Amino acid sequence: MTTPTHFNAAARGLHWLMAAMIVSMLFIGVGMVTSVSARPWLADLHRPLGIAILVLAVLRLRNRLRNPAPALPSTLPQWQQTAARASHWLLYGLMLSMPVLGWATLSAGGFPVQMSPSIVLPPILPQDVTLYAGLRAAHGWLAYLLFATVLMHVSAALLHAWVYRDGVFGTMARGRGR
Repeated sequence: MTTPTHFNAAARGLHWLMAAMIVSMLFIGVGMVTSVSARPWLADLHRPLGIAILVLAVLRLRNRLRNPAPALPSTLPQWQQTAARASHWLLYGLMLSMPVLGWATLSAGGFPVQMSPSIVLPPILPQDVTLYAGLRAAHGWLAYLLFATVLMHVSAALLHAWVYRDGVFGTMARGRGR
């Protein structure tokens, strides 16, 4: 099997859709913890968006495991190649764990995960106030980690696009390789 020169259309579409969703989710999350008056309607957005991210992350991971990523330029130092791979897997881990952790947090708090007026997801953990407090704190800390990882990812992408001009950005942005 030859190494592709670009990500496939499904990978690119999911990447950009999920990028917009995740950035939105980070801002919604900040709004939820900083505004008492906006919290209810932001939470109503946060829950279904989180579950949608979970579903799309599963699809994205499945696509990624079936379709290899383009090779990084050989001119990139080994430590940068290792950091790039590690950060991508960290992003996958966070895209999968954050929604599950949010769902678990709400379950432990005894709150329904309401997707719409007629769709409520079942709890995945028993109600437990102590567990709720720990999960809520973990969800918050992982959100900070996600924010930092997204910032590093965007910074690296822009470095490749504007400074290195090595084609890495184009493998996801336009579907063309180097």
